[in-house]
Amino acid sequence: MKIRVIIKKLSNPRVRRRLKIGLSVMGGVIMIVLIFKLVYDIGYFDAQSLKNDKNAELPDMQPVLTMETAQRIVSGALKEDPTHPKTIVDQIIDNNHKLSTIIIENNKLKKIAWIIDMRLFFTGDLFNDEGYNLTVGIEHEHNINRGDH
Repeated sequence: MKIRVIIKKLSNPRVRRRLKIGLSVMGGVIMIVLIFKLVYDIGYFDAQSLKNDKNAELPDMQPVLTMETAQRIVSGALKEDPTHPKTIVDQIIDNNHKLSTIIIENNKLKKIAWIIDMRLFFTGDLFNDEGYNLTVGIEHEHNINRGDH
C-alpha cells in the first residue's frame, strides 16, 4: 500500500478512536508489567540480602569437641543418665569435627570409640581404605588392652 492510502484511512475519526483506545490499552499493559517486574526485583533482592545476612551470622569456625559435649553424646547414645553416667569419656585423642576419636571407660575397662559429625557414636572397629584396623592401632598406641584378645 502507498503511504497516502494509509494516511487517508488513519484520518477517519472511527479509526483514530480505535487506534487511541488500542494504544492506551497497550500502554497500560506495559506499565502494569513494568510495575510487577519492579516489585518482583525489589522482593528478590530483599530476599537475597536476608539470605546473605543469615549466612554472615553463621560461625565460620569448625566446631570443637570438648569433654562435656563428648560425654553428652556418649550418654545420649547409650541411653544413660547424663548426670550419673556409667560410661565416662576419659580422653579425646583426635578432635576432628568429622571423625573424632575418644577413649571411654566403663567398669575400669577402656575402649576406643568414635564420634562422627559431632553426633553419631560407635565403639566398633574402624578400617581405613587400605584395610588397616584403626581401632587396634590406636589401642596399641595408647596401651589399651582389648577384652576379646
